[in-house]
Amino acid sequence: MKIRTGFGFDVHRLETGRPFFLGGVQIPHSHGALGHSDADVLIHALCDALLGAAGLGDIGIQFPDTDPAYKNIDSKILLSRVMDLLKAKNYRVGNVDATLVLEKPKISPYLTRMKETLTPILGIPYDDLSIKATTNEKMGFIGREEGVAAYAICLLESV
Repeated sequence: MKIRTGFGFDVHRLETGRPFFLGGVQIPHSHGALGHSDADVLIHALCDALLGAAGLGDIGIQFPDTDPAYKNIDSKILLSRVMDLLKAKNYRVGNVDATLVLEKPKISPYLTRMKETLTPILGIPYDDLSIKATTNEKMGFIGREEGVAAYAICLLESV
C-alpha cells in the first residue's frame, strides 16, 4: 500500500456582519471571514492538504477565484469535489489532523458538529478526524481579531 502525506494552510480576513463558517458549520459571531467562496478556512486547509498529498496542486489551482462558478460556493461542495479527484487517483483518506487559530469565538462547542459534518464527506470514521483550536495569544493580525487561520495535515492511502 502506498501512503502519502499532505499539509494545508489557509487564512482569511474577518469583517463585521459576514456569516462565519468553520468546518462546514455556521458559527454565531459578530465577524465572518471574507473570501471568494464562503471563506471556510478549515475546509480550505483540508482541501489543500488532500490535494497536495495527491499531487494535485492546491485549492486555487482546482477552483480558481477568477471563476464566477465558485463565487460564494459552500466549501463543503469544494471538499466533495476534492474527494472525487482523490477517488479518481485511487486514494482514500487515512486520517486528518487540523488546527484552527483565532481569538474568538470559543470553538469547543462546535467541534462535534464540525466532525459530524466533515467525516461523511471525507469518508472516514469520526475518530480519524482531529480538529483543535488555539489562540494567537493576542499577537499579530489574529491576536487583534482581524483574521482567522487553519492548518491541516492528512494521510492518504492507495486503494
